[in-house]
Amino acid sequence: MFVRLLLALTLALALQPTSAGAALQARPAAPTESVWQPAPTPRGGVSWALLESTKEITRTDSRGYLMSKPDFPPGVLALKGKRIKVSGYMMPLQNGKTQTHFVLLAYPPDCPFHLNPSPMQFIEVRTEKGVVFDYGVKTIEGFLELSGEDEGGVFYKINRGRAL
Repeated sequence: MFVRLLLALTLALALQPTSAGAALQARPAAPTESVWQPAPTPRGGVSWALLESTKEITRTDSRGYLMSKPDFPPGVLALKGKRIKVSGYMMPLQNGKTQTHFVLLAYPPDCPFHLNPSPMQFIEVRTEKGVVFDYGVKTIEGFLELSGEDEGGVFYKINRGRAL
């Protein structure tokens, strides 16, 4: 009896006009637009387009590890040591609701299993006062340090940062 019911249900679904034929014609669901757009540039701030213009020089060391260092363009070099403003998505590095050490990402971390930003798409941030963690866009102001000559893969750091 159960097998007959299952077969009848399967046949009924297969004969629906919206089944296989329509499914083949349907467009795949588009990803959320936020995934493909960097956080907006705050008024008077630095854009992710400028930060992403840094070139990454890579090599493989003797142990087989990928090493990475920056080739900063003039526009980025001009920001070295200056107080900047940038918006992004917070990735906490500490336990707790507030963070004094976190990563600011250009793009939203929509999938924790595929979080692979390039070194030009994130900034390591240290603040004196804790910043409340949430999933929205944060605007951070602080002093930009250009790093990465150690080939560790961190090109940008903000020190003495604060949330705006």
